Amino acid sequence: MSVPAWLESLLSTAFFSVCRVHRDAARSECNMYCLDCKGESFCFYCRSSRHKDHQVIQIRRSSYHDVVRVGEIQKVLDISGVQTYVINSARVLFLNERPQPKSGKGVAHICEICGRSLLDTFRFCSLGCKLVGIKRNGDASFSMEGKNVAGGGDVQGEAIEEDGSTLLGMQERIMMRRREAQISSRLTTSTSSSREDDQELRQGTQHDIYPTTPPPPPSNSRRRKGIPHRAPFFAS
Repeated sequence: MSVPAWLESLLSTAFFSVCRVHRDAARSECNMYCLDCKGESFCFYCRSSRHKDHQVIQIRRSSYHDVVRVGEIQKVLDISGVQTYVINSARVLFLNERPQPKSGKGVAHICEICGRSLLDTFRFCSLGCKLVGIKRNGDASFSMEGKNVAGGGDVQGEAIEEDGSTLLGMQERIMMRRREAQISSRLTTSTSSSREDDQELRQGTQHDIYPTTPPPPPSNSRRRKGIPHRAPFFAS
């Protein structure tokens, strides 16, 4: 019950091949997966014709690796413990592990299964690694049983996606709030410093453009003599 029947099939499915039926259509790449049929991937047009009333998720690509949007997958899986990323303004997670050289020194968080370096305090880098962890240790689960997906995210300590659908894990919400607080603090400090610099710059510019008028230099020129007074003329 901790692992749904369709998950292993999803993780082993090949995506983004050209649909054999609609190969000449504009949206013919097979990037859809049906959770009810648990079969092969299919394209947009196959969904409309053969999977109209089924539960379908769309797979996307990031650097040649398959990802799924958190807003879609967390409706059917408990994804707590899996590292998520923001790519093209959408929060996603990877389906399977990605090859990576050995983590260097100073890496704070790594995947428990493949050793890939992680950004935050998560246990796994992908759904595939969480599946291996469940089979190996049994201390995690994909089951949605007991999860509050109808609301009350703040009470449960979980984060709600921007589109209002389902919830993220407690750890991710805490980390997101910490990062937002740090960014806000940096922006406030930067803005205050920038304003002070701008004020000093404006003051300096004003002094340069409008310098104070210096006092006139002392004059060494002699005073101009006045008009001489002539003696009055008396007629004889």
